[in-house]
Amino acid sequence: MNAVQKKLERCVASVKEKVHFKPEIAIVLGSGLGSYAEEIQVEETLDYSEIEGFPMSTVAGHKGRFVFGYAGEAPVVIMQGRVHYYEGYSITDVVLPVRLMRMLGAKTLILTNAAGGINFNFHPGDFMLIQDHISSFIPSPLIGPNIDVLGERFPDMSEVYSKRLGEFVKEIAAKRNFPLQEGVYVQLSGPNYETPAEIRMCRALGGDAVGMSTACEAMAARHMGMEICGISCITNLAAGMNDQPLCHEEVQETANRVEKQFKQLITELVTAIYDQKK
Repeated sequence: MNAVQKKLERCVASVKEKVHFKPEIAIVLGSGLGSYAEEIQVEETLDYSEIEGFPMSTVAGHKGRFVFGYAGEAPVVIMQGRVHYYEGYSITDVVLPVRLMRMLGAKTLILTNAAGGINFNFHPGDFMLIQDHISSFIPSPLIGPNIDVLGERFPDMSEVYSKRLGEFVKEIAAKRNFPLQEGVYVQLSGPNYETPAEIRMCRALGGDAVGMSTACEAMAARHMGMEICGISCITNLAAGMNDQPLCHEEVQETANRVEKQFKQLITELVTAIYDQKK
């Protein structure tokens, strides 16, 4: 057993000593969505600091805990604060939480994030259903000895983001008249925002939105056989697309403005997923 697997199994054992809830759906909350976790029927919570060896989130506004409970009737586990590669952690530490949630029982993963729009047809406040991603600018979380209990050595990535779950999102957005785009998400390392030249490169590669998370988590989850849905909140236009300098305050302001819609979208998505499983 390699060091990555040992650390993961220590974390899983540590959680199971403290929490006895079995989730079916895992949700990672991006910037501006953290309060969603308090709106479910909370059964148990666990701070990351209580888990042996668990990486800690250092980003302002990310609480740093797991919330276990029911969104409607669906048993869920929610990451209230994620870990980013730019915080200095190894890529295997960054995806450890997603792997842990799968080992606790979750088979479906909903990933959310705040992202910069690359596509000129996008506007701040739009949602983007992630159809695919480009992760070539960060290390793969699967590098190193394969952990056979998680998945195979060379996993297929033809459909990282479930088309089936994507249809649920599109139906909900159409019904609620939410501004939904579809596109390709590009993960760069951060923490600096991109240069205008880097944004032109990402656009030339086929990207529609750019951010500092999500793709590596999706790869690790797909390796483990999870069904994945990814949704970005387009909080700003990326560098070089207007004359405004980029800042985290703008990201937070836009995320806060559409928070109510985003929460409703996630709630109805969870209900649709769980109702079909019953």
